[in-house]
Amino acid sequence: MDVLPPGSIPQLMYLKERLSGLKPGKFIEIGAVAGHVSHLLLSLGWHGRAYDLSTTTAETLRRRFADQIAGGSYDVVVGDWLMAPIEPCDLVISCMVMEHFDDEGQRSFICHGRNSLTADGTLIAIVPGSPAHWGIEDEIAGHYRRYSREAAVSVFGKEGMDVVHIAALTYPVSNILFPLSNFIVKRSESRKLSLSMVDRTKQSGIRGVPMKTTFPKFLGLLLNEKVMYPLHIIQKAFGQSERAMVLYCETKRSRV
Repeated sequence: MDVLPPGSIPQLMYLKERLSGLKPGKFIEIGAVAGHVSHLLLSLGWHGRAYDLSTTTAETLRRRFADQIAGGSYDVVVGDWLMAPIEPCDLVISCMVMEHFDDEGQRSFICHGRNSLTADGTLIAIVPGSPAHWGIEDEIAGHYRRYSREAAVSVFGKEGMDVVHIAALTYPVSNILFPLSNFIVKRSESRKLSLSMVDRTKQSGIRGVPMKTTFPKFLGLLLNEKVMYPLHIIQKAFGQSERAMVLYCETKRSRV
């Protein structure tokens, strides 16, 4: 089992808590990266499909979920989800994806998600928060923006989606680690600034940066849900923070 970054573990703990309130059904995940969200969904009884632009990422997912694919509960598609036919589902979910679209692409993403949902379906987007923390990692990953709470509510509302739950995540651990993170990313990945926005997006999934996205196995003694549970409680206590670097947005179709 991979050792996850310290910011990812509280995110997944929060997502698991929220998903426990939803009845399992069919999901579509956009930008599944290493498959941690897909793994969580499958473990909770969901079935569905993941879309990714990278063939390398898709092959990694196919190896990880070979049994689920063989059993028909999971599938991986290489390609642009926005170009795929509407596929009715109970959940559309993305983690660190929406910020990769320009304004027109962002509108298309939300609309495609809205049109894909069943009557009581849910669209969940985890996005970078706190515009004040724009940094080199945003540039390297091909981001167009970071979101304030007000901006997130507004962009969903304009496309007919109500934000029924929004929460700030990973505060203060991500903020404390922010200077070190910027240093590691600048040292390891500055060359990517010469790539196009599309190519930066394709390479933003499985990055393999030591002590940023990959960690030695022995650190799993510290970087695990049991040890980091207090940070999960702390992030919930600061769920209204405007300085949190991650936003969880849970949305449903507008009723008006």
